[in-house]
Amino acid sequence: MKNFNQRDFLWILPLSLALGAGLSALQAGNWIIGWLGFSFLFLLAFLFLTLSTKSAGGGKTLAWMVALAFALRLAGGIATYMALPVNGFDDEDDRAGFVYTDAHRRDAQAWELASSDSIIGDFNQTYAYDQYGGLLTISAFIYRYLSPDAHRPLMLVLVSAFMAALGLPFLWKAVAQQWGTKVALASGWVYALYPESILLGGSAMREPYLLAFSAFALWGFVNWNDKRHQSLLWLALGIVGMLFVSPVAALMTLVIFAGWLYFGSERGRFSWWLVAGIVVVFIAGLFILSSALDREGNLGGGSPIGIINNFTREAVKWDVYQLERGSGWVQKLFDQMPEWLRLPFVMVYGILQPVLPAAIVEPTTLIWKIIAILRAVGWYALLPVLILSFAAASGQGADAKRKVFIWLSFAVWGWIMFTSLRGGGDQWDNPRYRTILFLWQAILAGNVWVWWRETRNAWLPRVVAMEIIFLLFFGQWYANRYYHFGGQLPFETMVAIILGLWAVIFLGGWWLDRKNRI
Repeated sequence: MKNFNQRDFLWILPLSLALGAGLSALQAGNWIIGWLGFSFLFLLAFLFLTLSTKSAGGGKTLAWMVALAFALRLAGGIATYMALPVNGFDDEDDRAGFVYTDAHRRDAQAWELASSDSIIGDFNQTYAYDQYGGLLTISAFIYRYLSPDAHRPLMLVLVSAFMAALGLPFLWKAVAQQWGTKVALASGWVYALYPESILLGGSAMREPYLLAFSAFALWGFVNWNDKRHQSLLWLALGIVGMLFVSPVAALMTLVIFAGWLYFGSERGRFSWWLVAGIVVVFIAGLFILSSALDREGNLGGGSPIGIINNFTREAVKWDVYQLERGSGWVQKLFDQMPEWLRLPFVMVYGILQPVLPAAIVEPTTLIWKIIAILRAVGWYALLPVLILSFAAASGQGADAKRKVFIWLSFAVWGWIMFTSLRGGGDQWDNPRYRTILFLWQAILAGNVWVWWRETRNAWLPRVVAMEIIFLLFFGQWYANRYYHFGGQLPFETMVAIILGLWAVIFLGGWWLDRKNRI
């Protein structure tokens, strides 16, 4: 904050007014009211982004990174809002300019709630689509006080883009302090440019808020030894913010921090009263989550953990059923495989979502084709480095650093596998659920990239080669499925060939490494 000066207002104020005028012209209602509302939000966004970027100490590189992260998310949100009614599907969400059904319904309820007599009084009884209520409350207050005359969804897009970008400076300075500037630089670019994060950051969804709150908590945790009172504030803000928007993210973050303390041999880092406070928050989060999941009181369980367990089990069963019912070839595969193999199949299928060959081949409108390909390319670029996160962690010099990265790898992959089951192989739910912990995925990816640049380890090109084999075979399979040209291998035969080629690469690589060590 000490680096912020009055000269910054020479670009913040006019840029806020100009952008506010442009967005107001795109929305219904009184132009002046919209201009003032949008300009106020832009002013706050630029102010806080500038303050946080300067305090992070990343210089011009971080400034460009944050600016690009904000611009991509805002531009992407505006572009989809404008293009979907023209080039999307003929359904309610696309006609309204929304990528996500959840965002559309929550936005409509937020506007209805903002227009009611009492936001607080009517919240629980009437407007309960938002499972935890936090994001609905934020949206309703923005509409009521900044857009009282007309429904302006781009206001919520602007706030989402701001929140997503705000997490980047905190990620940068936490990673730079803990693991160095090289890892911070790589992690920051992954965070800024990952397509799924850009799409969510340009939508009125929970994930942009969760990423920002996760970054706050991470900075408070990492900086604890230097400035405890300030760090406690950021840690509390991050955890409470996550509890407000999604208790699941808060609980997972606390689990990650607990493992970090244990495996990093830093158990004395926090005083006992603070450890007790984290335990209390964790228990409170369990009660909040179980209460939100069991509104109808029909899950049973007898305890918060029992309720969560019952909900998860029933949700996974329902999602698997939906996957089977919605896809003829999945039904065929389920009929041919033993029942015990179905859940592992759904998990692997979920990990591979969104499937890149399907995104390229499947017929759809231009806007949805662009969205599908960008999402899939982003995930298939990230997947190899996440797979190698264990290898990179094992190659860390310091024992504590190695253990922490191994723990983070287990936590991230455990979450990816869980969300794959929870999403039931759905191409939208799986990526969105796993993006809840995207901050940690970006850190692992940054560490793997730096490790590979320094070691030139042969396993990254090998894993990429295995991925290319998968994409080529499934690309041909999907192309033939939709356009019926050439021969099509039976699904089981294709999978067997892919696994066989993977085995050749894996065993051949292992043999070469062993030979070179002799």
